[in-house]
Amino acid sequence: QRAVEIFLAKRKIPFKREVPVKIVLENNLIGKHFLDFLINDSVVLELKKGNRNNMSDIKQVLMYLKTTGLKLGILAYFGSNGVTYKRIINSNSRS
Repeated sequence: QRAVEIFLAKRKIPFKREVPVKIVLENNLIGKHFLDFLINDSVVLELKKGNRNNMSDIKQVLMYLKTTGLKLGILAYFGSNGVTYKRIINSNSRS
């Protein structure tokens, strides 16, 4: 995460790190999660270790998008084969 933070800061890309997101169900707070990064107040960037896409990781990012009302998430995997990523779209976003 620190390397990504340095990369974004050097390029003057606006970001927030470890952004808290409340999980609410029927007006009841049921939990809180933290986005790894929120880029330009519009893109969720979630970082993972490993070389492959995992359905539970995709569902996690989609839940973040639905909770925040944002449209785009990027799931980035850092593994022995380098960096791979997957774009995740919230088709029900408010934007």
